[in-house]
Amino acid sequence: MKKFLDENFLLQTTTAQKLYHEHAVKQPIIDYHCHLVPSMVANDHQFNTITEAWLGGDHYKWRAMRTNGVDEQFITGKETSDWNKFEKWAETVPYTMRNPLYHWTHLELKTAFGIEKLLSPKTAREIYDACNEKLNSPEYSARNLMRHYKVEAVCTTDDPVDSLEHHIKTKNDGFEIKMLPTWRPDKAMAVENVMNFRAYVEQLAQVSGINIANFDDMIAALRKRHDFFHELGCKLSDHGIEEFYAENYTETEVKNIFNKIYGGKELLHEETLKFKSAMLVIFAEMDWEKGWTQQFHYGAIRNNNTRLFNKLGPDTGFDSIGTFSTSKVLSKFLNRLDTNDKLAKTILYNLNPADNEMIATMIGNFQDGTVPGKIQFGSGWWFLDQKDGMEKQMNTLSVLGLLSRFVGMLTDSRSFLSYPRHEYFRRTLCNLIGNDVENGLLPESEIEFIGQMVENISYYNAKFFFNF
Repeated sequence: MKKFLDENFLLQTTTAQKLYHEHAVKQPIIDYHCHLVPSMVANDHQFNTITEAWLGGDHYKWRAMRTNGVDEQFITGKETSDWNKFEKWAETVPYTMRNPLYHWTHLELKTAFGIEKLLSPKTAREIYDACNEKLNSPEYSARNLMRHYKVEAVCTTDDPVDSLEHHIKTKNDGFEIKMLPTWRPDKAMAVENVMNFRAYVEQLAQVSGINIANFDDMIAALRKRHDFFHELGCKLSDHGIEEFYAENYTETEVKNIFNKIYGGKELLHEETLKFKSAMLVIFAEMDWEKGWTQQFHYGAIRNNNTRLFNKLGPDTGFDSIGTFSTSKVLSKFLNRLDTNDKLAKTILYNLNPADNEMIATMIGNFQDGTVPGKIQFGSGWWFLDQKDGMEKQMNTLSVLGLLSRFVGMLTDSRSFLSYPRHEYFRRTLCNLIGNDVENGLLPESEIEFIGQMVENISYYNAKFFFNF
């Protein structure tokens, strides 16, 4: 019987162990998509408790606690002590067996704090105190946690109106780990709410210094901000969309639609789709002009629980996988850009695993030989960024594309303790490939090339793809 979470965790064969320990483990981390709070890096934030570092904003854990019958006051309650919240999480952890949270929790305790005891009500106080003692030392500041995990670069997620002052400070401080912004312009095409859109455009006008009276003015302001992001090292954009948009439209139609909503009138559904379609193309062309990579995270149905959304707000654990008919619209969107020779490097992340084969075949339609893996099938995202989801994504990519050109894993996390997700991914990758070698599906004589392939997927593919 194998020991839980030992040095060969998830590595079922001798070849898998060799690939991981000799090739994957030594690679630095490029976390090219995350939601870290930039001010925490800029100010080298020191965490007060493990609750702050671990449970704050982690809707994965929040969902598990609710499912386990934990009252909301012990999850998001502002009056509840950090210890009481941690205690309720410790009570929940034993019930998360076979959920990836069980693995992540103990992997983070081991790699960050050297704690190998299982978290439970019996060990909760001991582990809480031990973690807090370390977190209060300078070695466990935000920047030092990044150093501890051998992070080389992170790309945060930032709105076009963000000042990026924390990115500037971090760079001026001489911090050796790159913290680069990522352009996330979702609000600039969120025309469903008239008042919110108007307020956002006014904010965009203020930060850009451009008076916005019409559609062309808004695009000019966005371009100015896009240039600003580029000057600070931005190399990626990201779009969090429910589905893709590729309606036919004319410039006149889009300008009239802008005038209508900016004038305070609700849009028809057809007008909303046309406006979003135009904005996606404009953003994509901006990225192509600067040699950026565009990312699309699609397929989530957000804020399903109206009562708790009204109480707690977005990103609090009430989202789910959606079912959409995406393939024809996605094809039309990519083809529209490719026809004009303005298709940037692209990463597609689907939330519904039923789309795996569709995405893996769709990306092959638009590879053009200019960049290895120019169009990427992104790593398992959100509900799929666990062992089963990652294996399905990599197996599908292997069968229908080139796993060897895959740019690998990211945390998609707000936590400085989430970097072991890269280790989890690398172990899963090495286990898949190692099993193939030992089952005679890949030649043992090519183990040197296979080892380099593991290193590339773990690190080098991303480094060269994004030009870091």
